[in-house]
Amino acid sequence: MDTSVTIIGLVITVLIGIPLTLLFRSNILNKKKITQIKKQFSKNGHYSFDLTETQNKKILSIDQKNKAFLFIDFSYKKETVYFVDLSNILLCNLLETTQSKLGIIAKVEIELVHKNTMKKEMLPIYNIENHFLDHNCLFEDHKLAKKWVRIVNENL
Repeated sequence: MDTSVTIIGLVITVLIGIPLTLLFRSNILNKKKITQIKKQFSKNGHYSFDLTETQNKKILSIDQKNKAFLFIDFSYKKETVYFVDLSNILLCNLLETTQSKLGIIAKVEIELVHKNTMKKEMLPIYNIENHFLDHNCLFEDHKLAKKWVRIVNENL
């Protein structure tokens, strides 16, 4: 009886321990990657991204003093990084694309309009094709996008 309980306990420990170890290892690697990307775009220490938020494999960071914005997205097959000097930005908007008659939000993007060229740059926050109808991701990403559009507009 004691041997079977011990074996069951060990099996449960292994089943819980392995995923937790992999999760912690992944988080440490992502933090190192984020730190490395921030360092790369700091322009020799000129920018220090003091306000950072992470959600659903998306990292948004801003240097409020020197006016710079950094967007990192690990959620797609290829990681994407956008660096924007906010002194060159005129306006920041939130764009929502809905699907036909259903009214389901298919895309949420942050639009940045450049001062001199009026060129529009789109930062993809949510795309229904990549999340397979995950409405929790939509709600969280939409809320995150609204918040960061406000933060960016306050720092223009």
